[in-house]
Amino acid sequence: MTRTAPVACLVTHSGGFHADELMSSVILTRLFPEAQLVRSRAAEWITPAPNRIVYDVGGAYDPEAGIFDHHQRNPPLRADGQPLSSFGLIWRHFGGAYLATCGIPEAEVAKVHAAFDAKFVLPVDLVDNGALSPAVAGPLSGLTLPGLLETLKPAFDEADPEAENRAFQGALAIARAFVEAEIANRAAKLRAEAVVLAAIGRAGEGRVLELPIGMPFRPAIVMAGADHLLFVVHPRQKDWCVTGIRRGDDGFALRADLPATWAGLTGAALEQACGVPGASFCHNGRFIAAGATREAALAMADLAVGVAVADH
Repeated sequence: MTRTAPVACLVTHSGGFHADELMSSVILTRLFPEAQLVRSRAAEWITPAPNRIVYDVGGAYDPEAGIFDHHQRNPPLRADGQPLSSFGLIWRHFGGAYLATCGIPEAEVAKVHAAFDAKFVLPVDLVDNGALSPAVAGPLSGLTLPGLLETLKPAFDEADPEAENRAFQGALAIARAFVEAEIANRAAKLRAEAVVLAAIGRAGEGRVLELPIGMPFRPAIVMAGADHLLFVVHPRQKDWCVTGIRRGDDGFALRADLPATWAGLTGAALEQACGVPGASFCHNGRFIAAGATREAALAMADLAVGVAVADH
């Protein structure tokens, strides 16, 4: 987008607010912290100008002019034909720069941009355009992020003319917290990915993956094609965990369950069942166990591998 002047104003519509312009405001206010945020439908504000960005209002999509609306005839669409809201448009043009300000490494910006778009931006776009009903979430429909943000609007009979703007600012702070937390989690997953991939290399053909701390591990295991791994061992604050690896992204089925004879046992009962001094806990669901020491956890993991391999 060509700019002949610094951005002095960020302009969106007044009145009732929705998730799309709130999320857009999160991105833009971080990139242009000195700019004034204006909520208006007045022609003098929603008309493009060299020093402003107009979004979710104005009746046009013209990145060069700095206007990003989606309510006009022949609105902008994604490459696959799905509709865009102002959030999708702002993320398309400013998301990369936003991620850079969040400390995402340059080599990872495109990957994180696409992942955030698919998980966080697209649902807002679809709901805002009526292409997806929050009701698909069933009993949780009222707890979707767009739904929760809209509950922050002032009451219909609120007489204070500034109530809308105060409510918008309050909702903006909450939206910002969610966006920044999601980006921080994405960055953390990238850091975990590097650690897990290195650990997979050290594990070789072994069936147990040892990590230096608890972290997301399944995406890197899948990426590496490490189908031979069955359990993960890592320290916690006061003990060590033995954790199963889920077969897929959906559901809780594991590549291998912990032994049935351990289920629900703790302390001396578990030590007797598995024969490992320091064995302290096994969940009744057989997806996680714990030992007092690294040696105990590794011994439990090796025993669990033996049972799993024998059963197959």
